[in-house]
Amino acid sequence: MKAVFLDRDGVINVDKGYVHKIEDFEFYPNVFEALKKLQDNGFKLFIVTNQSGIAVGYYTEEDFLKLTDYMLKEFEKHGIKIEKVYYCPHHENGTVEKYSIKCDCRKPESGMIRQAIKEFSVDPSKSFLIGDKENDILAAHKEGIKAALVKTGQGLKYIENTTADFIGEDILDVVENFILKH
Repeated sequence: MKAVFLDRDGVINVDKGYVHKIEDFEFYPNVFEALKKLQDNGFKLFIVTNQSGIAVGYYTEEDFLKLTDYMLKEFEKHGIKIEKVYYCPHHENGTVEKYSIKCDCRKPESGMIRQAIKEFSVDPSKSFLIGDKENDILAAHKEGIKAALVKTGQGLKYIENTTADFIGEDILDVVENFILKH
C-alpha cells in the first residue's frame, strides 16, 4: 500500500502553538483539495503528530482526541478518509508524570510511522511524508520514506539546512509538484 504521512500543526492547520481547541483550529487553504488528489490517486492518508502539550500539561489527551474527532469529521465532509491518527503525547521534560518519558514515537524518532507500516502493510518505497520541521523529515527518512518540507508553519526555519527530498510552498504544491510526479 502506498501512503502519505502528514504532520498536523503547520501542514494541515495553522500552527498557533499548542492548538487544542476547536475554535483555534484553522485549516490551511488547499488542504482539502490536496488530500482529495492524493486519495483519488490511491494514497492512504495518515497523520503523525507530536503533541507535547499533553506532557507539559497545557491540555489533556481528551482535549486532543475531541479536536481530532472534529478534524476527522471535517475531512469526511470533503470526502477525505484519514486511515489513522498517530500521536505522541510524550516529552522527556514533561510535567505530567505519566507522559514524561523518552520514547521512540516522538519525532525525529520514527515509532509512529513504523507502527503504521506494520499495522497497514505500508510500502515505504512508495510512500511520502509532508512536514514543516526537520524532525518530521528525519523520522520519514529513518523508515525509507521520501519527505517534503512545506514553507507553511515553521518550515521557513528549516529550509537552509533541510535533508528534505523536496521543499514546497504548501501542501498542494508538494502534492502536485512532488508526490504526484513520482
